[in-house]
Amino acid sequence: MCLWETRISLTRHHSDWRLGVALTTDDTAGEPDAFSKRLRIAGWLLHVYTASGTVLALLAVVAAMDGEDIRALWILLAALVIDGTDGMLARRLRVKETIPYFDGARLDDIVDYITYAFVPMVLLWTGDYLPDGAMGAVLAAVPLLASSYQFCRSDAKTDDHFFMGFPSYWNVIAFYVVVLGLGPWVTAGILISCTVLVFVPIKYVYPSRTNAFWQANLSLATLWLVLYAVILAQMPDPNVLVVGLSLLYVAYYLVVSVYLTMVSPIRQDRAERREAALATGPGD
Repeated sequence: MCLWETRISLTRHHSDWRLGVALTTDDTAGEPDAFSKRLRIAGWLLHVYTASGTVLALLAVVAAMDGEDIRALWILLAALVIDGTDGMLARRLRVKETIPYFDGARLDDIVDYITYAFVPMVLLWTGDYLPDGAMGAVLAAVPLLASSYQFCRSDAKTDDHFFMGFPSYWNVIAFYVVVLGLGPWVTAGILISCTVLVFVPIKYVYPSRTNAFWQANLSLATLWLVLYAVILAQMPDPNVLVVGLSLLYVAYYLVVSVYLTMVSPIRQDRAERREAALATGPGD
């Protein structure tokens, strides 16, 4: 073994020792061999974690077809928790760098489409929450088609970390339809309205990534998940106050999204003017 190879070997063993103490990305910066060990294994485990959402989707469909609506909503809650945590873990583990040949974002989109759109429509249709006959079938199909478009938009997630157009929160809609016991035609109106909003250029908050009000957005989204669980645990007679608090978060989310959509162009214009002024300089 030459001196250069010995140095590489020593570096590799040293990296392994450090990774054994704590799995951190800072320690492995500039050391591809370290990436290929602990972080790459962690990255694959994270992809399995994300992909487990498809299994949950299957279980939710089975529950819905068995008439177990509340069980289906519990399963969808588990899928929400996975979706809410896998992205942050992926960025922490730098999965794009450690496994560059596997598209985790595409996997996430596949799982999201199934759990956010397909399963909720199965739940609403099989649970008789939609009008009878062909109208019910059409109302179940239309959101799926709209979401197919939305998931394939190149700007579905904007550069400043928003969702462009209604972000296919059909699982949230299904949750409130079941919890509030909404009638078929009220549900139909909500589905049609949200389908239209898919094509309206409103920028919806991405709770874990949008910079504006980030701390509040993430904290309130976490609280909403807790309230979701509390409501399900109280079914079929949930506490009105708990349901009301959860709806307040929905209202907050919509108001903040519309507000940021309106002020975003103004902020961008100010930033461009500031950059132009700095570029020209005081003496120009």
